[in-house]
Amino acid sequence: MQKTGHKELTHLIDRNVKRFIYFAYTYIGDRAVAEDIVWESIMIYWKNRHTLSGDSNIYAYILTIIKNKSLNYLHRQTLREEAESYIQARDLWELNLHIATLEAINPEKIFSEEIQQIVDKTIETLPEQTKLIFMKSRYDNLTHKEIAAQMGISTKAVEFHITKALKVLRVALKDYIPSFLLFFF
Repeated sequence: MQKTGHKELTHLIDRNVKRFIYFAYTYIGDRAVAEDIVWESIMIYWKNRHTLSGDSNIYAYILTIIKNKSLNYLHRQTLREEAESYIQARDLWELNLHIATLEAINPEKIFSEEIQQIVDKTIETLPEQTKLIFMKSRYDNLTHKEIAAQMGISTKAVEFHITKALKVLRVALKDYIPSFLLFFF
C-alpha cells in the first residue's frame, strides 16, 4: 500500500477497522479497550504517514501498532493483577493473623489477672492489721468470729478493718467495679 490521503484512509478504515478491532479484542478481551487501541493506532499512523516510505504496507504498519499497544496493555494488566494479588495476599495474611490472635485470647484470664494484680498491689498498701484481717477473711475463708478469736479483737473491729480494705479496693478498682463485684465477692 502507498501513503494515503483522506479518501484512501476512509477506504482503509471502512475495509479494515472491524478486522483490527477483532484482532485486538481477541487478545484484550475488552471490546471498548480494543476499539480505543485501534483508533489510537490509526491516529498514530495518520500522524506519521509522511515519514513512511512510499512502498510501506500501511495495513501491516497499523497492525504492528495495534499489536504493540495490545502488548503494552496486557503487560500493564499483568502488573496490576500481580499488585492486586499481592495486596489481597497481604490482607488475607493480616486477616488470618487477627483471627488467630483473637481466637488465642482468653478475656476472662486477661481480665482476672489484671484485676488480681490491682488487688494484690492495693492490699500491699493497707496497714498491716487491716491487710492481715482482709486476707484471713477473703483468702483463708475465715468468719469474722474466727478472725476475732485468732487475733484477740472484737468482731466489730474485724468488720471495721474489712470495710476499710474494701473501700480502698473500690477506689483502686473503680473501672472494674461491676466485674470486680462478680469476681471477688
